[in-house]
Amino acid sequence: MSRVNHKLVKQRLNENRSKITDRQFFSSRILAGHFEDMAAAQTRRYHYNRRVHVNLYWKPKEDHIASTDNQLIHINTGNHVVTDVKGRENRYEIVCGLFTHELGHVLYTDFLIGQTHLNHLAEYRWYPFAPDLNTPDDVRNEKEFWAYAKADPKNMEAIQYTAHFLSNIIEDGYVENRMLENFPGTLGCALEKFRNRQFQEIPSVTDLIEREENGELLTFESILQLLLSYSKFGEIKYGEEPLSDPRIQRIFSLITTIDTALLSRSAKERLNAVNVILVRCWDYLEEFLEQVKQKQEEAQSTGISVPITVIAGTSAIGEGTSIPVDDSAELPGNSPISAKRAKTHADASLADENSEQPETENAAESSESESGEENLPLSDETENAEKQPEISEAEKGRIPLQHTASLSEPTGGSIQQNDDYHREVYEKAASDIERVLDKMAEKAACEQLENERLQELNDLAQSISYGNIHAGVNIRINRIKSVEETLIEQYDAIANPLLTISCQLQKSLVKQLQENRRGGKQTGLIMGRRLDAHALCRNDGKVFYKNSLPNEIPELAVGLLLDESGSMRYCDRSTYARAAAIILYDFCQRLDIPIMVYGHSTDYAKGKNYVELYSYAEFENFDKDDKYRLMDIGARGSNRDGAALRFVAEQLSKRTEPVKILILVSDGQPADDDYYGTAAEEDLRGIKQEYHRKGILLVAAAIGDDKACIERIYGDAFLDITDLTQLPVKLTTMVKKHIRV
Repeated sequence: MSRVNHKLVKQRLNENRSKITDRQFFSSRILAGHFEDMAAAQTRRYHYNRRVHVNLYWKPKEDHIASTDNQLIHINTGNHVVTDVKGRENRYEIVCGLFTHELGHVLYTDFLIGQTHLNHLAEYRWYPFAPDLNTPDDVRNEKEFWAYAKADPKNMEAIQYTAHFLSNIIEDGYVENRMLENFPGTLGCALEKFRNRQFQEIPSVTDLIEREENGELLTFESILQLLLSYSKFGEIKYGEEPLSDPRIQRIFSLITTIDTALLSRSAKERLNAVNVILVRCWDYLEEFLEQVKQKQEEAQSTGISVPITVIAGTSAIGEGTSIPVDDSAELPGNSPISAKRAKTHADASLADENSEQPETENAAESSESESGEENLPLSDETENAEKQPEISEAEKGRIPLQHTASLSEPTGGSIQQNDDYHREVYEKAASDIERVLDKMAEKAACEQLENERLQELNDLAQSISYGNIHAGVNIRINRIKSVEETLIEQYDAIANPLLTISCQLQKSLVKQLQENRRGGKQTGLIMGRRLDAHALCRNDGKVFYKNSLPNEIPELAVGLLLDESGSMRYCDRSTYARAAAIILYDFCQRLDIPIMVYGHSTDYAKGKNYVELYSYAEFENFDKDDKYRLMDIGARGSNRDGAALRFVAEQLSKRTEPVKILILVSDGQPADDDYYGTAAEEDLRGIKQEYHRKGILLVAAAIGDDKACIERIYGDAFLDITDLTQLPVKLTTMVKKHIRV
């Protein structure tokens, strides 16, 4: 096999690496593939058999940040959330955090049940069950809620949109806490950094009240912001406001319901929390719904469907059609923000002047007596005691979640400055970026080299003398410069059984080829110049030996030329030809046999006839993707065999290997404008004889109905492939016969 020119690739890599901009880096298919591979590795524990696809794009003026439909994750890496951060490494961590959040929705969000909830609302019914009506105000609010919903169909549309928005807020908190709990390594660290940035942007209650007074917000929008803050981060920024503020009190009245929703594996609990919020906040909600209706009407006229004010810290509303992964076997772990939630619970207890402390204490004592354990509050110090560990699927050392009814109230305490604090980061973030940058630079370098090679091939095609019969015919070389992801996926989907055949055909040769390259003393020979004194007692005459020098130079080079005329569509001929090319290519690659693979057809464009040559595999491989290019083999136009055969034979004749085999796979006689019949056959016979004198062994494998014509043209070079299923094996076996070992 002709070795990859690593020196040339590395030189071009270094040239291109420094030219990669953030826009190129953060919207590259390579980085998207990096996240896809990361998702595949981290979700293996769930036996998740569907690959998560990622679409990265750069649109700075677009408000959308990230979303998923459970099939594809979209991330706008040009959004200010990413670009406001300085440094490529820090931006990478933010993008990785966005990806982690959306992966959480893919794994843990039940998209189907959310649609069921909205359908029930449209029928004026609660789903999954009616909210608890604990007070007379709740009973009154529910009646007014349904009366409003039934008054106008547009009212129901506004309610459904708001319910979906509320569901997304609570779901964001649920999936992020699940991801932090289950993926504490790369994904968890990146998500934590993204969350820290989000929390910095969340306004305090004082800020929200100021915006309300300026007419920028409604009270319910402030409540939504506080609801998001508690659901995701477990705490609320009070600002200068007392705990008795009605907005804060409204969240305090909901935190038990929200906690139940966030800690439950069932999506029904989160939908029930939405129902409770709709009822309990009705006195603020009705005004908000009227604003939503107004903005929806404006959106219909402008085409911009963003009726709700963007709330800091939210992601796009999720849409999808699948249920979450089954992780019922997992033991519930300790929430990473349980200490913050406990602190907010303590604030709620202090603010509740009407709470009955003795009953609360008795309930706590009863809980302790039943469990036999004390419920101790967790502190921030406990969470930050150690650095974030590497990803480990087998980790079972997390502290289990404990429900608490009361908290201790420590006295004293002090405020200290910690000069030794260093932020916790994922230590391999820089190396991840370096690796992705190297891939991008290598891809750019290989594309540049492929461009140069394509130009060289076309120049070579024009320099060859094809004979008078091909005068005036244009030759064009086609080659995929950069392999698309779809070709890789198609190859991976069908390769395993074909490569198994290749491995079986290699077994008998691998050992002999290894000995040939290693060299050394070969004993047990029937003939030779040296007697082996230790073998003179043998009766079979194998008493000679010889010393062989190591031979790293392959003794065989192979060229494969495939007919890609339109008739190859019939009876799966092009399919078998593609399979044969994949098997033969893998066979030669693994045995270090240089191989080139071409296809040929014709085309008519801009008033000119073209012989189209398709380069699938070259002797010198830059990007190691030639095996994927083979997936492009198909059936196209006509076949002008002589020009194509001469081009490939000319390339093969330049090889230094003593044995050169050129295999032509065809389903019929030559057929093109002014190139057919006895004149075309005579041209092919002349080409065969000319290159036979140059040491090229031609084999014409006939797979169509014109086998007799092909045998008449190529004579002793004819190989009859009556059974197409035997094509790969026969071609590979034919190559094996000419390998010198």
